[in-house]
Amino acid sequence: MSTQNPGACVEFAHASVTYTSGSEHVSACHDVSLSIGAGESVALIGPSGCGKSTTLHMAAGLLAPTEGNVLINGSAIEKPRQTTAFIPQDLGLLPWKTVLQNASLGLIVQKIPKHEATERARAALAQVDLAGFEHAYPKELSGGMRQRLALARALAADADLLLMDEPLSAIDSLLRESLQDTLLELWQQRKHTQMLVTHSIEEAVYLGERIVVFSPRPGTVVADIQNPLMGTETWRDSPQFAQKCLEVRYALTAGACDTLRKEGK
Repeated sequence: MSTQNPGACVEFAHASVTYTSGSEHVSACHDVSLSIGAGESVALIGPSGCGKSTTLHMAAGLLAPTEGNVLINGSAIEKPRQTTAFIPQDLGLLPWKTVLQNASLGLIVQKIPKHEATERARAALAQVDLAGFEHAYPKELSGGMRQRLALARALAADADLLLMDEPLSAIDSLLRESLQDTLLELWQQRKHTQMLVTHSIEEAVYLGERIVVFSPRPGTVVADIQNPLMGTETWRDSPQFAQKCLEVRYALTAGACDTLRKEGK
């Protein structure tokens, strides 16, 4: 399993998504333009229903834009890629499969020989401190262990693009910080590109080299905040971290106010 991954380049070119139900049309996101370089870690943040998850689904190839394009390494996405790993909000674990079987699932889908898939899955489980739990089932794991299992499945697939939709939202704050450290360390080791959807300002500032702020629905990018100190030692406890959180909070508030003004409210 590779420890140095060049990462994928992702581009959203005026991408919009409108959902249609009968005669009703709902615009989830509008005119999203965003370029993400190879190996970057980008956090997406904004109010509920603003299209963050929709944007992630477009990057995963699970949803086609109604208008515009989404490209990875210069090619339009028409279906899910084998080297894109997607961790949904519910983690996507299969309860009837063991930890080892869940970790190797993406490799089996890719038709990797069973022996190789098993070895890569075991190595990924060791990376996230789940060695020894190969024969357990998801229901036998704690919440944090299930989060790490979902991450191991992504690592086993040797993805160049890791997409995460609020993967840490359902666990307590101290465990959440520990798993944030795990995500940061693995990203620094592997150099894959990652996009994280979160509602937590602190999580966005801790894990995002860039923090992309969305307006209320229909979501569009209202700020792209550079965060060059992300990943440095003691970053979470520094005055600069607190200041960056305030900057993101201000951008969220300003984006909401701009939307209300445009709507005449």
